[in-house]
Amino acid sequence: MLTLVTGGARSGKSRHAESLVSPAPRVLYIATAQIFDEEMAARIAHHRQSRPAHWRTEERWQQLSNIIAAHNDPEEAIVLECITTLVTNLLFAFGGNDDTGKWDYAALEMQVQQEIEVLLAACNACPARVVMVTNEVGMGIVPENRLARHFRDIAGRVNQRLAQAADEVWLVISGIGVKIK
Repeated sequence: MLTLVTGGARSGKSRHAESLVSPAPRVLYIATAQIFDEEMAARIAHHRQSRPAHWRTEERWQQLSNIIAAHNDPEEAIVLECITTLVTNLLFAFGGNDDTGKWDYAALEMQVQQEIEVLLAACNACPARVVMVTNEVGMGIVPENRLARHFRDIAGRVNQRLAQAADEVWLVISGIGVKIK
Protein backbone atom coordinates (compact mmCIF):
# COMPACT_ATOMS: atom_id res chain seq x y z
CA MET A 1 0.00 0.00 0.00
CA LEU A 2 1.37 3.40 -1.03
CA THR A 3 0.35 6.52 0.88
CA LEU A 4 1.38 10.08 -0.02
CA VAL A 5 1.35 12.80 2.66
CA THR A 6 1.65 16.37 1.40
CA GLY A 7 1.34 19.86 2.79
CA GLY A 8 3.23 23.09 3.26
CA ALA A 9 6.35 23.74 5.29
CA ARG A 10 5.84 23.06 9.01
CA SER A 11 2.29 21.84 8.36
CA GLY A 12 2.72 18.65 10.40
CA LYS A 13 3.32 16.31 7.44
CA SER A 14 6.03 14.31 9.17
CA ARG A 15 4.08 13.86 12.37
CA HIS A 16 1.04 12.75 10.36
CA ALA A 17 3.09 10.27 8.31
CA GLU A 18 4.60 8.87 11.48
CA SER A 19 1.14 8.45 13.02
CA LEU A 20 0.06 6.44 9.98
CA VAL A 21 2.83 3.88 10.54
CA SER A 22 2.84 3.90 14.35
CA PRO A 23 0.65 0.77 14.59
CA ALA A 24 3.30 -1.23 12.68
CA PRO A 25 5.54 -3.36 14.90
CA ARG A 26 8.61 -2.11 13.02
CA VAL A 27 9.35 0.97 10.91
CA LEU A 28 12.07 1.71 8.39
CA TYR A 29 12.60 5.46 8.09
CA ILE A 30 14.36 6.58 4.90
CA ALA A 31 15.73 10.12 5.19
CA THR A 32 16.77 11.75 1.91
CA ALA A 33 18.37 14.92 3.29
CA GLN A 34 22.07 15.62 2.97
CA ILE A 35 24.20 17.73 5.27
CA PHE A 36 25.56 20.77 3.44
CA ASP A 37 25.82 23.25 6.30
CA GLU A 38 25.43 23.63 10.06
CA GLU A 39 21.74 24.53 9.83
CA MET A 40 20.96 21.33 7.91
CA ALA A 41 23.10 19.32 10.34
CA ALA A 42 21.05 20.70 13.23
CA ARG A 43 17.76 19.92 11.45
CA ILE A 44 18.85 16.36 10.76
CA ALA A 45 20.00 15.89 14.35
CA HIS A 46 16.62 17.13 15.59
CA HIS A 47 14.78 14.70 13.29
CA ARG A 48 17.00 11.81 14.41
CA GLN A 49 16.26 12.55 18.07
CA SER A 50 12.52 12.88 17.52
CA ARG A 51 12.08 9.45 15.94
CA PRO A 52 11.38 6.45 18.16
CA ALA A 53 14.60 4.64 19.06
CA HIS A 54 13.34 1.28 17.82
CA TRP A 55 12.80 2.58 14.26
CA ARG A 56 15.44 1.59 11.75
CA THR A 57 16.88 4.53 9.79
CA GLU A 58 18.53 4.66 6.38
CA GLU A 59 19.94 8.02 5.35
CA ARG A 60 20.17 7.94 1.58
CA TRP A 61 18.60 9.31 -1.56
CA GLN A 62 20.13 7.10 -4.24
CA GLN A 63 19.19 3.58 -5.27
CA LEU A 64 16.12 3.53 -3.05
CA SER A 65 14.87 0.48 -4.92
CA ASN A 66 17.61 -1.47 -3.14
CA ILE A 67 15.89 -0.88 0.21
CA ILE A 68 12.26 -0.67 -0.91
CA ALA A 69 11.81 -4.01 -2.62
CA ALA A 70 9.93 -7.27 -2.86
CA HIS A 71 12.12 -8.76 -0.10
CA ASN A 72 10.97 -6.26 2.56
CA ASP A 73 9.21 -7.56 5.64
CA PRO A 74 5.47 -6.85 5.23
CA GLU A 75 5.29 -6.12 8.98
CA GLU A 76 7.83 -3.29 8.75
CA ALA A 77 6.23 -0.08 7.48
CA ILE A 78 8.38 2.36 5.52
CA VAL A 79 8.43 6.16 5.75
CA LEU A 80 10.24 7.96 2.93
CA GLU A 81 10.98 11.57 3.81
CA CYS A 82 11.10 13.62 1.76
CA ILE A 83 10.30 13.51 -1.93
CA THR A 84 10.99 17.20 -2.55
CA THR A 85 14.45 16.79 -0.99
CA LEU A 86 14.94 13.74 -3.19
CA VAL A 87 13.99 15.80 -6.27
CA THR A 88 16.48 18.51 -5.24
CA ASN A 89 19.25 15.93 -4.80
CA LEU A 90 18.46 14.38 -8.18
CA LEU A 91 18.42 17.71 -9.98
CA PHE A 92 21.83 18.68 -8.64
CA ALA A 93 23.27 15.21 -9.26
CA PHE A 94 22.03 15.17 -12.86
CA GLY A 95 22.84 18.85 -13.45
CA GLY A 96 26.40 18.39 -12.28
CA ASN A 97 28.72 21.29 -11.74
CA ASP A 98 27.26 23.33 -14.58
CA ASP A 99 25.80 26.74 -13.87
CA THR A 100 22.09 26.19 -13.06
CA GLY A 101 21.25 28.91 -15.57
CA LYS A 102 22.58 26.63 -18.31
CA TRP A 103 20.78 23.46 -17.24
CA ASP A 104 18.45 21.76 -19.70
CA TYR A 105 15.51 21.52 -17.33
CA ALA A 106 13.39 19.44 -19.72
CA ALA A 107 16.13 16.80 -19.91
CA LEU A 108 16.68 16.94 -16.16
CA GLU A 109 12.97 16.48 -15.52
CA MET A 110 12.94 13.39 -17.74
CA GLN A 111 15.74 11.91 -15.64
CA VAL A 112 13.97 12.77 -12.39
CA GLN A 113 10.70 11.27 -13.65
CA GLN A 114 12.56 8.08 -14.65
CA GLU A 115 13.90 7.80 -11.10
CA ILE A 116 10.38 8.33 -9.75
CA GLU A 117 9.09 5.53 -11.98
CA VAL A 118 11.81 3.20 -10.65
CA LEU A 119 10.81 4.19 -7.11
CA LEU A 120 7.12 3.55 -7.84
CA ALA A 121 7.93 0.14 -9.32
CA ALA A 122 9.86 -0.72 -6.15
CA CYS A 123 6.93 0.42 -4.00
CA ASN A 124 4.52 -1.68 -6.06
CA ALA A 125 6.71 -4.76 -5.55
CA CYS A 126 7.17 -4.08 -1.84
CA PRO A 127 4.81 -5.99 0.49
CA ALA A 128 5.16 -3.37 3.24
CA ARG A 129 3.15 -0.17 3.63
CA VAL A 130 5.11 2.77 2.19
CA VAL A 131 4.32 6.31 3.31
CA MET A 132 5.97 9.10 1.32
CA VAL A 133 6.18 12.68 2.55
CA THR A 134 6.36 15.58 0.10
CA ASN A 135 5.97 19.33 0.14
CA GLU A 136 3.11 21.03 -1.64
CA VAL A 137 5.10 23.62 -3.58
CA GLY A 138 2.44 25.15 -5.80
CA MET A 139 0.35 27.24 -3.41
CA GLY A 140 2.70 30.20 -3.09
CA ILE A 141 3.82 32.95 -5.39
CA VAL A 142 5.76 32.25 -8.58
CA PRO A 143 9.43 32.12 -7.54
CA GLU A 144 11.68 34.95 -8.65
CA ASN A 145 14.58 32.90 -10.02
CA ARG A 146 14.74 30.38 -12.84
CA LEU A 147 16.03 27.44 -10.77
CA ALA A 148 13.26 27.85 -8.18
CA ARG A 149 10.57 28.12 -10.87
CA HIS A 150 11.76 24.94 -12.57
CA PHE A 151 12.12 23.15 -9.25
CA ARG A 152 8.54 24.08 -8.30
CA ASP A 153 7.24 22.86 -11.67
CA ILE A 154 9.19 19.58 -11.60
CA ALA A 155 8.33 18.86 -7.95
CA GLY A 156 4.68 19.64 -8.67
CA ARG A 157 4.56 17.18 -11.55
CA VAL A 158 6.38 14.54 -9.46
CA ASN A 159 3.78 15.03 -6.73
CA GLN A 160 0.97 14.63 -9.28
CA ARG A 161 2.49 11.35 -10.49
CA LEU A 162 2.90 10.04 -6.95
CA ALA A 163 -0.65 11.04 -6.00
CA GLN A 164 -1.96 9.28 -9.09
CA ALA A 165 -0.12 6.09 -8.13
CA ALA A 166 -0.91 6.23 -4.40
CA ASP A 167 -3.68 4.27 -2.73
CA GLU A 168 -4.18 7.11 -0.24
CA VAL A 169 -3.28 10.80 -0.31
CA TRP A 170 -3.36 13.06 2.74
CA LEU A 171 -3.14 16.85 2.79
CA VAL A 172 -1.91 18.20 6.12
CA ILE A 173 -2.79 21.76 7.12
CA SER A 174 -1.96 23.22 10.54
CA GLY A 175 -1.32 19.76 11.91
CA ILE A 176 -4.61 18.32 10.71
CA GLY A 177 -4.59 15.59 8.09
CA VAL A 178 -7.37 15.55 5.53
CA LYS A 179 -7.68 12.42 3.41
CA ILE A 180 -8.15 13.55 -0.20
CA LYS A 181 -7.85 10.14 -1.88
